[in-house]
Amino acid sequence: MAKIRLKSGGNEIEIESKDFYVDNQSVDEVVVNLSRFVRENTAAPVEYEHTTDHTTEPSPNYLSSLEDAEIHEPEFTPPISIDISQIRSKIHILARDSFFEKPRTVSEVVAQLREYGWAARPLDVSKVLVNMAFNKELHKDSLKNRSYYSAVPIIQFR
Repeated sequence: MAKIRLKSGGNEIEIESKDFYVDNQSVDEVVVNLSRFVRENTAAPVEYEHTTDHTTEPSPNYLSSLEDAEIHEPEFTPPISIDISQIRSKIHILARDSFFEKPRTVSEVVAQLREYGWAARPLDVSKVLVNMAFNKELHKDSLKNRSYYSAVPIIQFR
């Protein structure tokens, strides 16, 4: 699933691929239109300006002007293999996107990483999650012999 997120001052707009289809050819136009929308609905200026003209000059790549911009179309491209040293930072991205608001298993984390375009071995993901729980970056709970990781502890009433 692809996401486009633009922030300007206190305003933010996020669009997911389930909202509509964006391919590599139309992504610049979508970013420009979204930035125009955010700019028109806020007092703070957007980082770049763009006027649409239909000249023969190629349009600049607006994605390169965005911080941490990545394009991944999981239905068309295989995920990029990541090693164990990169998993922690990728899990932090999942946490930032509220993935751990509800308890998740290792297999769910592996599947979500794959959805974001990263392939990792389940054993490596498990090791990183255990380490993050030990360092109190995530909470680890067990239920019916399964480990779950979340941003907040699972509350159980007995």
